[in-house]
Amino acid sequence: MEILDALILGIVEGLTEFLPISSTGHLILASDLLGANDERGKVFDIAIQTGAVVAVIWEYRARLFRVDPKLWLNLIVAFIPAAVLGLAFGAYIKAHLFSAVPVASAFIVGGLIILLVERKKLPSRVDSTEAMTRLDALKVGVAQCFALIPGTSRSGATIIGGMLFGLSRRAATEFSFFLAVPTLLAAGAYDLWKNRALFAARDLPMFALGLAAAFVSAFVVIRWLIRYVATHDFRPFAWYRIVFGAVVLLTAYFGWVSWRA
Repeated sequence: MEILDALILGIVEGLTEFLPISSTGHLILASDLLGANDERGKVFDIAIQTGAVVAVIWEYRARLFRVDPKLWLNLIVAFIPAAVLGLAFGAYIKAHLFSAVPVASAFIVGGLIILLVERKKLPSRVDSTEAMTRLDALKVGVAQCFALIPGTSRSGATIIGGMLFGLSRRAATEFSFFLAVPTLLAAGAYDLWKNRALFAARDLPMFALGLAAAFVSAFVVIRWLIRYVATHDFRPFAWYRIVFGAVVLLTAYFGWVSWRA
């Protein structure tokens, strides 16, 4: 993988990880276009998510490192469902769904779901992450399982799922940020360790650049998104998903773009 590819993919990861538009889906498509879609590329895409996680840890360091057993227990409860299903079906998903057409289809379906949810104007009973119960956390964790399908969006599934289960828009968004910490760290470490034979010491600059790019771009998005959700809904992201997914499907069907996977 070229250094420039690592920079591009790191920026794509950081910009899309915490928006409800699917970072994995965008990375798969970007990797296809760059020709970085082999097994090494797939592992790299997962590993650089750690850079986005570090951005969350830094932005919320006061709350995450405060002694708050309730928050961390909620995160553990929410983490377990996707961890179990990811271990069980991760290899199958990577082999069969890491390609343009499934990703684009998930973009469109996810966009339609966001539009339907936003039309409901859901009432909220949980205004902050501190007010969440174990059951609330488990429900969000179950919602996160849908994000195992590339193109669905981990943040989209947890935020929209949280809103459906009674969380306020801000609480659902912040809990989605926090839940990224155990989820993405575990996924990146597990996949990198399992495929460590594919990499060598000379690949360290590539990883360093990808992680740094993901950190910087994710940090900007995190700060912007919290301000955005205070006065806006997620319909613009839904329309982006639908239009982008349709473009990918059309270009794949007519052969205008060579989506390799």
